[in-house]
Amino acid sequence: MNKIYALLLTTTILLTSCGPNKELVAAQVKLKNTKDLLNTATVKLNSCLSDKAVAEASLNALRDQLGDLRKTNDALISSTKEITLLTAKGADNLEKSLESLQERDLKINRLQDAITKKDSVTLAIVSSLKKSVGIDDPDIEINVEKGVVFISIADKLLFKSGSFIVTEMAKIVLEKVAKVITDKPNFEAMIEGHTDSQSYSNGILVDNWDLSVKRSTSIIRELQTMGVNPAQLIAAGRSSYVPLTDNDTALNRSKNRRTRVVVMPKIDEFYEMIESEMKTLSGQ
Repeated sequence: MNKIYALLLTTTILLTSCGPNKELVAAQVKLKNTKDLLNTATVKLNSCLSDKAVAEASLNALRDQLGDLRKTNDALISSTKEITLLTAKGADNLEKSLESLQERDLKINRLQDAITKKDSVTLAIVSSLKKSVGIDDPDIEINVEKGVVFISIADKLLFKSGSFIVTEMAKIVLEKVAKVITDKPNFEAMIEGHTDSQSYSNGILVDNWDLSVKRSTSIIRELQTMGVNPAQLIAAGRSSYVPLTDNDTALNRSKNRRTRVVVMPKIDEFYEMIESEMKTLSGQ
């Protein structure tokens, strides 16, 4: 720019000193054209500078957007990884839960099978007793409670009043009971003696406790002579403390005087059966 102005100034001095002529006019025209070009170039330069500023601002905005997009993308990738990890853990936990439930159901089913087998044997005992000749007697009651068979025999069928000596008539009934017990070697039979509430003493026996236990052991001896394994027999006396009804009448007292045979699976063998099932499950 300085060079241009210097050229113009030199030309003006030369023209002034030489006087007006064609060269001066030509120089003036050229100077004017040069100024016009300079003005035009200046306008274009300013426009380019303005466009450059706008472009740089747009570029910076795009760079900021790109940075935000990259952060968002990184966050999404991280979230996706976390979700994938959580989903994998959830699936693993769900699978373990399902396996645990299946194992528990299998255990329950096996235990139910074991109990069902025991109940089947119990029902078979009841059926066997009821089909026996002479066992279907109003003075003999057969009940099943919680998987245990209870055979309740009235006192008058087994003993004379105040006695613990087994009658001949009682032996017919006891032979039926003996057969049932011997047919089930994995079962035990507890013989319970029950009395009424009237106090009893005859010199040999002190009280109803003595009488109830003595009647139980008398029946056990009879069953043993009939071939029952004594290891299956349990003697028990309950005295008058587990009555069927009030001891307020002679009829009610006769109901309370009874002997009860409790036929039940051997507890230790039953638990062994359950433990065996559990070990079988744990080995799968």
